[in-house]
This record gives sequence, structure tokens and C-alpha cells, in this order.
Amino acid sequence: MKGKFIVIEGLEGAGKSTAIATVQAWLQAKGLEVICTREPGGTPLAEQLRTLVKQADLQEQIAPETELLLMYASRVQLLRNVIEPALAAGQWILADRHDLSSRAYQGGGRQLADSLINAIRQAVLGQTRPDFTLYLDIDPALGLARAAARGALDRIEQEQLAFFERTRAKYLQIAATEPGIAVIDASQPLAQVQAALVEALEQAAL
Repeated sequence: MKGKFIVIEGLEGAGKSTAIATVQAWLQAKGLEVICTREPGGTPLAEQLRTLVKQADLQEQIAPETELLLMYASRVQLLRNVIEPALAAGQWILADRHDLSSRAYQGGGRQLADSLINAIRQAVLGQTRPDFTLYLDIDPALGLARAAARGALDRIEQEQLAFFERTRAKYLQIAATEPGIAVIDASQPLAQVQAALVEALEQAAL
């Protein structure tokens, strides 16, 4: 029996780590074998690409197209070496970010054309798509304040507020027009966010 692929998405400070722990506990309580991973990253090479793309003190500016290609290079490594084999073996994948992040951050935030992103995603991801995505929605100003309170910000986290406002708008646009994406209000108290996550999972009938 093939496994399922669940993704947690959201802006900085939305609480993805806590959400992943909540969803993982819910799945494991059902006796499911769960592999948690993250993007960019998840394999040795992909983790090196993560370090590169998030490094705050690079000596040159990364072009938006370069950033997009680095994200997909990391993603396809994870897909081929971890996600697809695990799903084929009947395991469940719980991922911190996936393809929707590039569509929102590089498409919305960096304002790259949807046609470019769609061509790349189709070429490298094929027909593999998450079975369900939980998008943690938060006002960018609140999310960035939470992220700053955690410590030093990486290269992307240091972007201007307008970048994250465009990113959020793209997330919400996609969530409103495509199936399999649940929007969770991440500005609520933790207990309410956790309850909303569980409710969305139960309604998804995975």
C-alpha cells in the first residue's frame, strides 16, 4: 500500500515546527510510520544547497532565477532519494515545505513568472504531488516579529515586509483555487491552532 505525502507550509514565524510535531503525533497515534523531512534540505547534498541559499553573508546577490533553480535542485534530490522510495514502501512523509513554497516565495515574493515555475516543476517533479497541504496563514509583520525573537535571521528572512506580503498573497491565491490545501489561522493561541490542524486532517479523510 502506497504511503501519503503531507506538507506543512507557511511564512516565517507561522509555527511550522510546532505544527509538524502536532501532525506527526496525530499520524503516529493511528499506527502510521512517518518520516519527517524539510525543504530545502533532507539529503546531504540538499542540506548543502540549503546552507548556500539561506546564507546571509554571501559576497554576491543571488538572482531570483538562481534561487529558484537551487530550490528545485534541492527538491528533486529529496524527492528521488527520500520521498518517492518512502511512499512506494508504504511510509508516510511529513514535510516542512515543498513545491508550494517556491510558487509563493519565488513566484509571489520574487515575482517570477508562473509559466517559468510551472515548466521547471513539471520537468523535475513530474506527477508527484502532496496528498494534503496545511498552510499556516499569518500576518507577515507578526510572523517576522516571532522569527526575530528566535535569533539571527537568514538571507530570506531579512527581506522587506513587502516581499512577505506578496508571498502571503500568492499562498492564499493558490489555496483558494486548488484542491487539497487547508488554510489554518496561525495567529490563534497554540491550542486553537493544534485543534484546527487535527480538524483539517480528519476532514481530509486521508
